[in-house]
This record gives sequence, structure tokens and C-alpha cells, in this order.
Amino acid sequence: MNFGRPSSGERVAVLGLGYVGLPLAVALAKGQGNRGPVLGFDIDRGRIAELKAGKDRTEEIDAATLKAARIELTDDPAALVDQDVYIVTVPTPVDAENRPDLGPVESACRTIGKALAASNGRGADGKDGVPIVVLESTVYPGVTEDVCGPLIEQVSGRKSGEGFLLGYSPERINPGDRNRTVDKIAKIVSGQTPEAAAKLADLYGRVTSGGIHMARDIRTAEAAKVIENAQRDINIAFVNEVAMIFGRLGISVHDVLDAARTKWNFLDFRPGLVGGHCIGVDPFYLAHCAEALGHHAEVILAGRRINDAMGAHIADRIADALARYGEPRQPRTLVLGLTFKENMPDLRNTKVIDLVQRLKKRGHRVDVHDERADPAAALEEYGIELLADLPAGDGAGEPYDCLIGAVAHDRYRGFTAADFARLLRPGGLVADIKGMWRATVLPEGLGRWQL
Repeated sequence: MNFGRPSSGERVAVLGLGYVGLPLAVALAKGQGNRGPVLGFDIDRGRIAELKAGKDRTEEIDAATLKAARIELTDDPAALVDQDVYIVTVPTPVDAENRPDLGPVESACRTIGKALAASNGRGADGKDGVPIVVLESTVYPGVTEDVCGPLIEQVSGRKSGEGFLLGYSPERINPGDRNRTVDKIAKIVSGQTPEAAAKLADLYGRVTSGGIHMARDIRTAEAAKVIENAQRDINIAFVNEVAMIFGRLGISVHDVLDAARTKWNFLDFRPGLVGGHCIGVDPFYLAHCAEALGHHAEVILAGRRINDAMGAHIADRIADALARYGEPRQPRTLVLGLTFKENMPDLRNTKVIDLVQRLKKRGHRVDVHDERADPAAALEEYGIELLADLPAGDGAGEPYDCLIGAVAHDRYRGFTAADFARLLRPGGLVADIKGMWRATVLPEGLGRWQL
């Protein structure tokens, strides 16, 4: 096996160009220098067409950066033949029963297997070499070697460890975070052999200034990734549970946290709706692995139960608070924000939908506004028809009885007393889930509820 292939001929392909894959492909292309362009592959033809036009719907990469990047964009699997490194960055969701759905990973492995079967055994530079298949998607320990490896063997006709090598380097991108980008965060790498791990360390080392951590083996790297988000989920669940307790005492958890975080070693987690593709999903992968080993993951699943119940809990508390302010029979409620996170368009696994659905069950007539979200995606995924804009408050429409700040987009954070007066009837309720209006003086007569 030859790992000494001249770097000028190195070809790298990224499969899956979403929130993780696209920024990685752009960073890899920059790190490649004159080694050749990076191949970006996605099965979504529309996505490839948008990217070629310089538009990234995820808003992770701006048009100028995208157009300048040395990336070959394609939806043609035939373009994947004779690559040196294949990096898989596809989603790893759960099914309706919260069981791991490895379908996207398995599909990517089949695609790679077909490319390896069609390869002449040489890289793009015509020299002998062993391609490396790297998984970045979050999985439980064992998936790379026990699921991906055998599947690629079956499709390609090559033997794992000889005809191709495996690696795992977990993604750590925080969507919407402009400070902890892929070129600045520490990268974990692991390989089926020491040579494969070293090659990946070199590849990713050209990408990030955050440093490289060489995990002991692939399963260790898989385990490290899956506990990172499970740990955050459990900590947020604790804060959410104490928010439920303090709410019954008439105490705002935000006020409590202001006081508690003055201690030097207090862990500063915030309460709220825990959605998104990572924190709300990854713990189920770890729990699934535990169950397969005969261990019931009590703490992990308890955290999930608390966080999954938070949308309905908040909706009930808001509905009860509105009743104390003279709730009409079918209150009109405006929910501000639908994305799972502030200042980004990502609707994946948003828990705001739980809030909306519970309010509707309580008899509320609910409107939702979110200028960052794609209206077509909101309608297709959740059946929500987003308001095109906020009401003008010119008396032409019926004012709302309740306004809920569900997502802290900058526009909503900047609301003033005049905005609340424009949108709410006298005696209406302002419900602040995120604590973003705690310092805002409300117009006289409006009620206030906060988590």
C-alpha cells in the first residue's frame, strides 16, 4: 500500500453538501492549495444547481466565497471514480420511534462502493494508492467498521483494510456560529491503520488552526462525538427541569441563572426548546448502542424526555397565564420564530412546532412569523404557512391576544414598547421564552410571562 502519493495529485471528495459538508468542502479546497480542486457531491440536483449559481440556502457560505472556492460541484456519481479520500457528511436522523436511521450513511457507502468498483485501482494522478473513506456523520461506536466497511466491501468487491481504508473524523460545526468555524475548531481524527490516521491528520491539519487530536482508534472517535451532544442535552434538561420547578414558585429561571452564574464553576446552560439535528437526535444513538449491549441508558433518556416535553409545557404555562389576563374564548396568538436556532434558516427538528401544536389544541388561533425560514420548507415540513410580514398595526387587522418570543432572531430582540403596542390588544400578554425582553418596558396594561 502506497501512502506516498505526491500531494499534487491528491483528490478529495465530500459527499453531502449541507450545513456540514459545504463549509468543510470550502475549507478543504483552501487547504488543498495547488493540490487540485475538491469534488463536492450531493444527490439533490436542485442543491447543486443553487450552489453553482452562488447561492447557499443554509447561509453558511456567502456567494463571493462560494464562487471563489476551487470546488467541482456535481450530482453525478460517476464523477466519484478515482478519488483518494472520500468524506461522508450526510445526515444521521432517527425514525418515528427515535431509533437510528442509517439510511443516508448506507446510501453514501453504496455510492462510494460503486465508484471504487469502477476505479482502475489508481488515483487521479495515475499512481498506485489505497483510497480512504472517512465518515464525519454522528454515529454510535462500531458503525464505521461494522456497517460502512462491510457494505463498501459488498458493493465494491474490495476488501476493507486492503482495497480501501476507513477513517472517522467527527464533524463539530455549530451552524450559524461565525466564530467557531470549521477552520478554527480542534479536529479529532482516527484511521483503520496508523498510516491512514496520519494521512487524515495531514489532510485536516491543512484545514484547521485549532489543532488535531489523534484518537486511539475509530470506535473511540465515534464515542467521543456521540457523548459531546448527549452531554449538552443532559445539562440543558437539568436547567429545563428546574425552570419547571421555579415556574410553579413564581420565580423566573433567567433571574436564578443570573445569580448562579456568578460562581466561578457554575455551568452556564440556558433553558428552552432543544431542537436541531444534533443535540435533539444524537443522544438516541448512544442510547440505542447501550440498549444493544443490555444497558438501559437512564440519565440520557431522562434528559431526552424532559427536553422533548418542553414545548408542550411552555405552551400550557403560557395558555394558563393568558387566562389570568382575561383570555378570550379563542385567543389569537402570534409566535415569533420557527427555526431551531436564532439568526439562521435551519428548520430541522425544530421544537417550536410542539409549542404551536399544543397551543392549537388549547384553542388558540396561531400565526407564525419567521423571516429567516424558507416559507416553502415550513409548509412542506410542518404545515405552517408563515406570515409574509408582521402586521402593520394600522387598525386594518384584528390585534393579537398573545405574542410569544420563541426564537431570538435579532429583529425580535430589538422589539420596543411600540412594537408590542402595535401587535397586541390592550390587556394582551407578552410571553418571552428566551428572556430577550427582560429589560424592555412594556406598554401599560400588557401582561408579561417569562420562562
